[in-house]
Amino acid sequence: MSNAYRRLSRALAALVLTAQLAACSSLPRTPYTAEQAAAATLPGLDPGVRAYADADAGTFSDMAGRPDRRKQPFAYLALSGGGGDGAYGAGILNGWSESGTRPEFTMVSGVSTGALIAPFAFLGPAYDATLTEIYTSGIAGTLVQSPSLTNVVFGSGLFGDGRLRDLVGRFVTPELLAAIAEAHGKGRRLLVVTTNLDSQRAVIWNMGAIAASGGPNAVALFRDVLTASASIPAVFPPQLIDVQAGPAAFQEMHVDGSVVTPVFTLPQSFLVRDGRLRTGGKADIYVVINGRLEPEFGLAQNNTLSIVERSFTTASRARSQATLASTYAFTRANGIGFNLTYIDESAPNTRNARGFDTGYMRNLYQIGYEKGRTRGFWERNVPTAPLVKAIAAAR
Repeated sequence: MSNAYRRLSRALAALVLTAQLAACSSLPRTPYTAEQAAAATLPGLDPGVRAYADADAGTFSDMAGRPDRRKQPFAYLALSGGGGDGAYGAGILNGWSESGTRPEFTMVSGVSTGALIAPFAFLGPAYDATLTEIYTSGIAGTLVQSPSLTNVVFGSGLFGDGRLRDLVGRFVTPELLAAIAEAHGKGRRLLVVTTNLDSQRAVIWNMGAIAASGGPNAVALFRDVLTASASIPAVFPPQLIDVQAGPAAFQEMHVDGSVVTPVFTLPQSFLVRDGRLRTGGKADIYVVINGRLEPEFGLAQNNTLSIVERSFTTASRARSQATLASTYAFTRANGIGFNLTYIDESAPNTRNARGFDTGYMRNLYQIGYEKGRTRGFWERNVPTAPLVKAIAAAR
């Protein structure tokens, strides 16, 4: 077992033991009502800059956008959560660039670690070196070093000293936002998902609209949203985002988008309007799962930490499989190409090197990179055939 994992395990155990004390010591928040939550907007920004994932189709009309060149193939990249396993997705993208077949994406969505990858995937191969640095240089490994019991008792996450937001701030610069704003102006879309804990709903953020807003707080908000999407509950603190409803000002609490959805491919209103495909020709969805999908047998130890970890892993895989099955059925019904890659059994299953262990991430990055270079790394089916058949039959 790696030292980083041992430290994280001890800290998580401390979290369980001190949960009640932590609740008594948490910082107070400005209260607000469900009605105010429904009316909340971001100061100085158009309300359309974000929407709840379960909103009606009309809500997404402006957010979905269209590229300027109608005949350009529609390419939608969806990047899942997975913590340090995001190294796999970074490797896939860089290897794909090396193969010379990587398209310019019309739309990119990211959840959790996928949200950290998404801006650089959206801007193209020129930012491949940035992805390599994030996941293989050792900088990500510093995120989970030396957890503090003080943060557990008096804070809102084991690593509550702002190190995740500092990492995001290192790479999210005004120049990066300018490049994203330019792509947004051409009809391309960059989407990031967070979970609003107050409302218990997933929120889709139009990051290009934030970048293009020109507001004085655009860079800070962009960083806040990326950080929130990657803020694993109890490990990293949530992000409190300033909003207002009429004269009332308050803060929403946002955490990891994968709490609700490990990967975001729908709602269908992004892709279809009035039963017609929202593209000018060929269309493909590319889904990168930064993790494993297939069930794996492993003897769960009879202790709190092992049970919690095993339960979270099981729930995440089940939700990923359900999302993929629904997406697969949708693509088959609408003539869209379905392309999936995930960490399969060929990758070493170093169970004790989880988290952000640098050696583990470098190994996983290389596996993804070699896969990406082969050009033939995409799966065309979901490895949950009974579920796919059931959903397809229901349609």
